[in-house]
Amino acid sequence: MRARFDIGYDGAAFHGWATQPGYRTVQQTIEEWIATIYRLPERPELVCAGRTDAGVHARGQVAHCDLPEGLEVDDLARRLAKVLPRDVIVRSVVPALPGFHARFSAVWRRYTYRLSTRPVEPVLRGMVVNVRKKLDIEAMNACAPHLLGLRDFTAFCRRRDGATTIRTLTRLHATMGTGDWENVMEIDVRADAFCHSMVRSLVGAMVAVGSGRHDLDWLATALATPARASDSMVMPAKGLVLEEVGYPSDDQLAARAIESRRRRDEEEL
Repeated sequence: MRARFDIGYDGAAFHGWATQPGYRTVQQTIEEWIATIYRLPERPELVCAGRTDAGVHARGQVAHCDLPEGLEVDDLARRLAKVLPRDVIVRSVVPALPGFHARFSAVWRRYTYRLSTRPVEPVLRGMVVNVRKKLDIEAMNACAPHLLGLRDFTAFCRRRDGATTIRTLTRLHATMGTGDWENVMEIDVRADAFCHSMVRSLVGAMVAVGSGRHDLDWLATALATPARASDSMVMPAKGLVLEEVGYPSDDQLAARAIESRRRRDEEEL
């Protein structure tokens, strides 16, 4: 029986999502408590929509878990709420729809990166990165036309063996916050999927242009280079939040999962 989990967490004290021996991770923490609650002989595997790095937060993480037939999941979120640590929450657990796969059925992921050139309220500091340079928000948004669309993002990814770096970026836009976020710049980033460190590298490129360290010609040249940009800056993890994951209509979940497994190559560009 496959169940869908909707999850949020403060990533500050986690070594990312994925289980790693000797480290505290979101995946392992939740899996251990599921096994304890149901008295399972071994931990079930949680598969998420997007693996987050150490220090990255999430408000809209989605995962699935295959559990033994006959287990009731309607009350699982409430039971997890009693035992999980304060920096992670499982908002809901429901039986998954036919064909649902948390990772491969997803059609897009949306992240927000927050930074500020001024001091922010102490309560916000855990998710805002301070930049000690004046930033031109218009120059930063001028980066978007060079990056949106179906492209090879090798220059702004930490490459993994066997993984493609071709992605479709659909939104990259910076705005100034309001209210409690008055002095905070929020960069909204959305794509069908992301490579390792891609969001933080794209924001780093925007900061480089917005601070005047680089211009748009540098950005275009870096993107066209079939290697990681040597002077590309990866922004700190704490400013990044996985906000939400989008899925197709219920009758398209299985088809999307099949399509997502197809490896992209340069012929698509």
